[in-house]
Amino acid sequence: MKRVDVASAIICDEYGRMLLVKNRKGTVTYWTPPGGAVEAGETLEEAAIREVFEETGFHVNIGRIHSVREKLFHEMNEHAMIFSFYATITGGMMQNNDPDEDIVDIQWVEHVSAKEWMPELYASLQLHEINESKSAFYQFEKE
Repeated sequence: MKRVDVASAIICDEYGRMLLVKNRKGTVTYWTPPGGAVEAGETLEEAAIREVFEETGFHVNIGRIHSVREKLFHEMNEHAMIFSFYATITGGMMQNNDPDEDIVDIQWVEHVSAKEWMPELYASLQLHEINESKSAFYQFEKE
């Protein structure tokens, strides 16, 4: 299996809404926090900053680690390590700069909607209790 490292950012605004992006893979769409694959020579932090900018147009500072999740994607023969960080917006404006054209929407979302739009990911990321003072966690996820 090919190892793939992914960096993502958990970003909330002053109203407690989460920043989510709608991804497109073929004919399927799904919501996630902004993030993507770490490129050769990039640190996890650099990848998270780049991915947030590409997918949302925002510049961010990366904070504490939120979680490390591990998942095997047998159909793609990939072993993904997904590193999620808390992040805060420092500038920019909401716009899609995604060079791969995989992002079809960007939204600030209330937790009720986030849970509805991405129920499995919402649960696995433990987003019901976003709190930077909470300890980071590790989780192995089955496909």
